[in-house]
Amino acid sequence: MATQLKSDALMEQMKLHMSTDAGKQLTKKIGLVYQINIAPKKIGFNEKSFVVDLKKGEVKEGAYEDGKPDATFSFTDDDFLKVASGKMNPQIAFMRGAMKIKGSISAAQKFTPDIFPKPSKM
Repeated sequence: MATQLKSDALMEQMKLHMSTDAGKQLTKKIGLVYQINIAPKKIGFNEKSFVVDLKKGEVKEGAYEDGKPDATFSFTDDDFLKVASGKMNPQIAFMRGAMKIKGSISAAQKFTPDIFPKPSKM
């Protein structure tokens, strides 16, 4: 499944972000592992998974393999970008069904746009 997602570029930036001081602060502050499933058009179909590991400070494509992530999120490509860029509030996304969550709710609450690098800071 080599679907090109707009989110791929953000995940690449996220990998670089993890090696910066700001990224290292995140791992100290959050210390959780998130799996993010991104679908081209419809949640649950042809999803591509990414692991945003804020324990180790890594971002990887593929499902999490060291046990269970603290929380798993499912989005469409467009909605993920809206939430990550701060254009859509995660709570609103969740209420509208634009974001699905599995796992710990307290872990999920720490999933905010602040985790992601802002294009303007690049």
